Amino acid sequence: MNKRRIGTSDLYVSEIGLGCMSLGTDEQKAIRLIHEALERGINYLDTADLYDRGLNEEFVGKALKGKRDQVVLATKVGNRWNNDGNGWFWDPSKAHIKTAVKESLRRLQTDYIDLYQLHGGTIDDPIDETIEAFEELKQEGVIRHYGISSIRPNVIREYVKRSNIVSVMMQYSLLDRRPEELFPLLKEHKISVIARGPVAKGLLTERPLEAASESVKQHGYLDYTYEELQLLLPTLKERTAPNRSLTAAALQFCLYDSVVAAAIPGASSLEQLAENIAAASAHKLTQDEYEWLRQQTKASVYEAHR
Repeated sequence: MNKRRIGTSDLYVSEIGLGCMSLGTDEQKAIRLIHEALERGINYLDTADLYDRGLNEEFVGKALKGKRDQVVLATKVGNRWNNDGNGWFWDPSKAHIKTAVKESLRRLQTDYIDLYQLHGGTIDDPIDETIEAFEELKQEGVIRHYGISSIRPNVIREYVKRSNIVSVMMQYSLLDRRPEELFPLLKEHKISVIARGPVAKGLLTERPLEAASESVKQHGYLDYTYEELQLLLPTLKERTAPNRSLTAAALQFCLYDSVVAAAIPGASSLEQLAENIAAASAHKLTQDEYEWLRQQTKASVYEAHR
């Protein structure tokens, strides 16, 4: 599988990574999915201390025994579970980050994290303190690089200006093109985008729209009504069908711009994983195909957190 460099780092990741959030709570199944991903060319795994209260990191750690050197491992920090386990709250403090990283290292059974990401962020955070925590962890050799996972333009601009982030993880897909307005800024500073949600909750796959969640049926998806999706998705499938599946077209759309280092769809089955991996070797989009897809979809922009 082709690899791309994350920002100015020494991390080279497979164009398709594995978003581990959807692995579930069956340990054997989760480990089997991770092993299959590695065997088929994926070298980039993304997890978070929040997922299943750390269980996800534990599964990743167990799956990587004897394989750690084959993987670019990313996890996230910033959300703290309440003591009663009922929900969590935001804590980007230096004290929490430096404590939480030790727990992540323990669960992941490793002594370093390749890419440590702030799992959110607001403009009211103690941003300099948060950056200081990541910089100290880099100096200590506990993390190799750091980034943020944020969709907020005002937060992203502050970290671009004030920190040494190498990546910004953002929800990005044919149905959610809001991150595109930030591409020029990130390119200018040689910061990569990690695209999460590239198949838009399964809407951009071969799965029929009728199988979508009740929420999508009632409220649509972001700026699209359900009725609009009923018209758009068959059109996309028909146009992309000769050369590639809709899944492949959706993933190749995310990867078209070089600012995107990787797309990280989740997978809860071997079939989904195989479909995602096949998309990586599908025909790249031509410029005409890419522009046609842009014309068919909405170039939405973020309205909040400006």
